[in-house]
Amino acid sequence: MTDLNKAQQYEEVNGQKIDKNDRPLFHVTPYIGWMNDPNGFCWYNGYYHLFYQYYPYDTNWNSMHWGHVRTKDFIHWEYLPVALAPDKEYDAGGCFSGSAIEISDGRQLLMYTAVKHERLEDGSEQVLQTQALAVGDGIHFEKYEKNPVIIGDSLPKGASKADFRDPKIWKEDGLYYCVVGNRPEDGSGQILLYSSKDAFHWEFVSILAKNENRYGKMWECPDFFELDGKHVLLVSPQDMLPEDLEFHNGNGTLCIIGELDRNVYELKEENYQAIDYGIDFYAPQTLKTPDGRRIMIGWMQNWDTTGYRLEGSKWFSQMSLPRELSIKNGKLYQLPVKELESLRTNKVEYKNIYMNNQKQVLDNVKGRHIDMEVVLRKIHNEDCKKFVLRFAEDKKFFTELSFFPEESILKIDRKNSGTRRAYVHQRRCQINQTNDELKLRIILDKFSAEIFVNNGEQVISTVLYTEQTADGISFAVEGSMEMDLVKYDLI
Repeated sequence: MTDLNKAQQYEEVNGQKIDKNDRPLFHVTPYIGWMNDPNGFCWYNGYYHLFYQYYPYDTNWNSMHWGHVRTKDFIHWEYLPVALAPDKEYDAGGCFSGSAIEISDGRQLLMYTAVKHERLEDGSEQVLQTQALAVGDGIHFEKYEKNPVIIGDSLPKGASKADFRDPKIWKEDGLYYCVVGNRPEDGSGQILLYSSKDAFHWEFVSILAKNENRYGKMWECPDFFELDGKHVLLVSPQDMLPEDLEFHNGNGTLCIIGELDRNVYELKEENYQAIDYGIDFYAPQTLKTPDGRRIMIGWMQNWDTTGYRLEGSKWFSQMSLPRELSIKNGKLYQLPVKELESLRTNKVEYKNIYMNNQKQVLDNVKGRHIDMEVVLRKIHNEDCKKFVLRFAEDKKFFTELSFFPEESILKIDRKNSGTRRAYVHQRRCQINQTNDELKLRIILDKFSAEIFVNNGEQVISTVLYTEQTADGISFAVEGSMEMDLVKYDLI
């Protein structure tokens, strides 16, 4: 039995033992075991496909496989067999992150980072990362007999062969392109651009973007695309340092917006921002839908908090809700995919609720899988020091979203969500207040919260493992404020 067959058989037998009610309603989780980065997010043969970094045998990170799901609507996901297992000499250390595309002969091509550990003459071990291919019919895949297709010999001078990973492939004007994350001599990160006429034979084109130790160190999981007349580069920097409230410590996210200089194939940078301002979001990847939307999905987890988990669960971690992207006024905006609205039911609406130094609970406003829109308005000549929204609440537990109008700061805090460990539980972000009004859209799905601020100008994501019986929602104000609310159950 091959390693791939073994993994497929293991997940088929054990994955079906997990009750669907023990999973989120509409967020992707691994069929069984461990999941991290999204891979191969693409449209193929009538489905949106999503692959993911996967270790089926345990809920902790280990030798990387590729798990696989597909959907027609971004909401209802179908599990498919393991797509890749580390079973070749060149990828024995793991089949790491990558992407997917339909090639000219109609097959689906997976491009991934193959990891190999080599023993040197002095007895030490060296890691080599190269780029490899597999082709198939959307369900079954075979690795290309001439793998790997991009090796260290193609790298620019001083570039690391050990940190050379996560190819994102696309087709443009009859050519295939891919961007790959890499570490140059300065120890930070850079994004390399390659091209191919047939997707199998690749040539180095340019260094598309250089970090030069501005935003963290190594840049992982690049994605590059055109959107609303701009070029957008998404990367996930390791070892970030905070810049006020724009970036946070550790493994973060970065969006660079600019213009591609096609004479030298370099990105002329214009604007920078974090992609997500919450606790749990990393390694996003995008696709373009047949109707022209750019959709992004990310790993809704934080490498520094992987110990914060659902006790006894046979699966670990989940993907974010897919998000529709746009560029407005030089900034990246994100909104939940419109398909989510098909789950809405039991509408509850309140208008012009006046709150003054009080805690308030509203009839029929509760739940752990909901879509809720809140509009906060400052009242003329009345002050407000703080607004607090608590969810996943009972007499003992809650997660809290706080708004401080005078500082224009939003804060997420899950330290009272039931965790017994001192992981990262708080994040803050600076927001824009327009016309003394703040718009929030809160999506809850059992084990997560995603908060879209001011029509998607910023997003705050966090996982939470509070018991499902804690489904209360409450509001409190220090001072005075007016609120509108519309809430739907998602079923």
